Amino acid sequence: MKKKLLIFVLLVVAVLIGGYFYAYKGHRDIASEAADFEITVNDLSQAFSENDSLANAKYADKTIHIYGKITQIDLSSSTIVVDEKLSAVFADSILPQIKVKDEVTIKGRFVGYDDLLEEFKMDQVTLVK
Repeated sequence: MKKKLLIFVLLVVAVLIGGYFYAYKGHRDIASEAADFEITVNDLSQAFSENDSLANAKYADKTIHIYGKITQIDLSSSTIVVDEKLSAVFADSILPQIKVKDEVTIKGRFVGYDDLLEEFKMDQVTLVK
């Protein structure tokens, strides 16, 4: 009887430890991940206009490189808008050397398409060049 109780307690402890490590996994480090896709904002827009559900399944929650021209900068929220279609929130503060109309390559996690604002969203963005 004691042997069965000991096995049961060890099994419960193992399940609790496994559940803890499953629930509290480390966060993704987008800056160190390799990009899954390299694409321009216009090509991304084209993919979503052709088939938004397929494009969303392909790009959502993936690390991507985006090429384009900065059309707006918001220093207070560390956000830039690229080609008037992509809103990108930087992981750190925006570097002071970037300006509106600069051609940039950024890397970050693609969040998806916002139907209300009609723009693409990225977060955890870093400047590649």
